[in-house]
Amino acid sequence: MNNDIISPENVVYQKPVLMNDVPMHYCPGCSHGVVHKLVAEVIEEMGMEDKAVGVCPVGCAVFAYRYVDIDWQEAAHGRAPAVATGIKRMWQDRLVFTYQGDGDLACIGTCETIHALNRGENITIIFINNAIYGMTGGQMAPTTLMGQKTSTCPYGRQADLHGYPLNITEIAATLEGTCYVTRQSVESVAAIRSAKRAIRKAFENSMAGKGSSLVEIVSTCSSGWKLPPVKANQWLKDNMLAYYPKGDLKDK
Repeated sequence: MNNDIISPENVVYQKPVLMNDVPMHYCPGCSHGVVHKLVAEVIEEMGMEDKAVGVCPVGCAVFAYRYVDIDWQEAAHGRAPAVATGIKRMWQDRLVFTYQGDGDLACIGTCETIHALNRGENITIIFINNAIYGMTGGQMAPTTLMGQKTSTCPYGRQADLHGYPLNITEIAATLEGTCYVTRQSVESVAAIRSAKRAIRKAFENSMAGKGSSLVEIVSTCSSGWKLPPVKANQWLKDNMLAYYPKGDLKDK
């Protein structure tokens, strides 16, 4: 079919202009690709293509710069909020956000995350929570569920040995510097639409100088969980969302 004769109202989906046409390195069923698309769409719709700066540390999303055609800055493991703070303070007209996994944000970078949010830096933190270290071999993360098996807790997470899962988003909601804290997911069309609205709201708050925003995306890791994509989505709904319920935790 000749694409020139397709009218705009009949277009069901169109790849965001900011998404580069390159092969994805993520595993089949991974949530990262969906979230990348949402970030690209929101930036385009806001007209911030030339003003957006993303900060990625170590983790599965370390190559995010390959996929979304905006300015990116790499950061040391866990230090993305500190780097984003410097960028935003220097260029206050920029849309500055971090894109971090649970191991990076809630373990190696707990200090940077908490203090940046508490200071009310006008940045958005996008937090991908798949309850496992995806890139480095499926080790237990701070957000690993009780009883969940990983390569470093093969018999399941136990409170007396490993402590409890860390609800970093609930902690963020208690901090004076945060203006918007929400938990979303992308396992269904309805969830994807809700997540996109949340990202847009967080970005708008950042540009309006309202303080820090945290958008947690409860995600899948088919490889780490050792599940095919469809079953991983179901496992997320049956297990992850019970401990990490979706919704806005704070909205000033």
